[in-house]
Amino acid sequence: MPVRRRNIKNLVLVILGCLIFSSACSAFAADRPRISVLRFTNNTHAYWWSAGTASELQDMLINELAATKAFHVLERQELYSLLEQKFTETALVDTRTKLKTGKIRGAKYFIVATVSAFEENTNGSGNGINFPSLSSGEEQNKAFLVIDIKVIDGETGAITDSRSIEATSASSTSQDGHAGNVAKFCGNLNKREKTPVGKAIRNCIIEITEYLECSLITKDEECVKKYEAIEVKRKEKTKAVIQLQE
Repeated sequence: MPVRRRNIKNLVLVILGCLIFSSACSAFAADRPRISVLRFTNNTHAYWWSAGTASELQDMLINELAATKAFHVLERQELYSLLEQKFTETALVDTRTKLKTGKIRGAKYFIVATVSAFEENTNGSGNGINFPSLSSGEEQNKAFLVIDIKVIDGETGAITDSRSIEATSASSTSQDGHAGNVAKFCGNLNKREKTPVGKAIRNCIIEITEYLECSLITKDEECVKKYEAIEVKRKEKTKAVIQLQE
């Protein structure tokens, strides 16, 4: 075969390969579930919670989920536009005059997150708060955080999944997060970044991200069993703490 014809054939194969790869990437992008994170709420008396913390934690989780490349994550402005659109359409009783915007596709999942427990001991004396995840002999210059999450179906409004994610400032979560992202702090939380509180927040955000990726994307047996075991252990620890307090 002449060299020129062989080169043309190789070029055609390369182009076909690129087209196939591009199509696969486009298909993957199209298949990524659209997910939206609502503002966090707080059921604790955590001293670090302020007026802007709800949005700051929301942005942290949005950034971490986006870094996985597994989700199509709606930015905060997209979310507010979507909610405004939904509210407008709901308010229009006469369906004949209902607006047909269709500019923003709805999210497949909405993530609702609530800070449900926070404890901290910073005196290092060992006479303070007893963390459910720490033994009494450990140095307790640490923070303990629990965030309850709910996954809500964007079509039906039904809760499809719920989980309590807990972490301490010493949790063995990935320090690099996803794609080199390290759950970046913003706003007033910046001042907490290098404290036990900040480390517990970061670890919790990363753990939430990894759980949602397992629950909504990979769904493989190994990661499902991992989180089932974590949940069983968490419930056992909670039950033991309640019994000690009685």
